[in-house]
Amino acid sequence: MNFGIKLLVLGKIKEEFYRKALEQYYEAISKKQDFQVVELADESIPSNPSQVVIDRIKAKEGDKLLEYIRGNDYVVTLCIEGKVTDLSSMKKQIDKARANQCDNIVFIIGGSLGLDKRVVDRANYKLSFSNMTFPHQLMRVMLAEQIQKAVE
Repeated sequence: MNFGIKLLVLGKIKEEFYRKALEQYYEAISKKQDFQVVELADESIPSNPSQVVIDRIKAKEGDKLLEYIRGNDYVVTLCIEGKVTDLSSMKKQIDKARANQCDNIVFIIGGSLGLDKRVVDRANYKLSFSNMTFPHQLMRVMLAEQIQKAVE
């Protein structure tokens, strides 16, 4: 089996301009590297959810994400508590996964409530782009651009 890059995300991209940008990045990545995008449905969030409801939603989304992670995958979660990194460090993570003979490097972007603790705990590396908060759709575009640059 060839080493691949998998982007595992919750939620769909509704905005056409984000979808077009992503298509361009995905096409460029696919020319250099086995690449797969797995887009899973996110859970609906009621207005003013309690912490119990939030935890339940994150657990359901976590179950969905964990189904797509194999034992030998190198997992990178995008989370605010992750390490702020640069392109060089991202390339090193991809190289590390390849050197460790992992099947895939899996980048995970969770839902709007964040990632379930089990998913974060499964990560080999926790990545943050910034201490600021970005819309999930934009984050996908930003990550796709960095992956594309890392595999050039």
